[in-house]
Amino acid sequence: MSYDLAVWYPQQRIGNEEAKELYLRLCDGESSGVLQHPAINAFYAELTAKHPEIDTIPEERIADKDFCPWSCALDHSSSHVIMCCVWSKATYVHQLVKELARKHGLALYDPQSDKVIYPDGSTGTKTSRGSLWVLGSFALFFAGIFVYSEKIAPSRNSLVIYILAGLCGLMAVVCFREAWR
Repeated sequence: MSYDLAVWYPQQRIGNEEAKELYLRLCDGESSGVLQHPAINAFYAELTAKHPEIDTIPEERIADKDFCPWSCALDHSSSHVIMCCVWSKATYVHQLVKELARKHGLALYDPQSDKVIYPDGSTGTKTSRGSLWVLGSFALFFAGIFVYSEKIAPSRNSLVIYILAGLCGLMAVVCFREAWR
């Protein structure tokens, strides 16, 4: 049993379920869902400089999991890398791959947790349309409360209140726009 990870260049953001489907296709040898990108080769070069491929290490170092944590050869192309490491090195390898993926601008997929992590640290968890409508409605409601309270009982810092109302209104517009998509 091994701990597996995959990286690819994120041409667009996809959710966790789509990332799982893409990962399974990559495991089956179909790479039509990912773009070739030089960042993949740079990632691979840096990763294998630190921990060489299992089929390139000397026979006497095969048992040294600190030197080579891989349980099998890496699945590498110019569009993706799939890595399988021994469980005893899972935490270390996950952190290393996460840092290198972020450095090279790649998406990281962890099939154990069914989560994709993008270079900015965000995940493939999508917000439901209903949640966006509710959030937008509350933002609009609070914008109205700010304006109404300023009309009823003017404060010394009217500008601050109107700026807050404007930010709430902007947040409502963004939420409604995202929910409409």
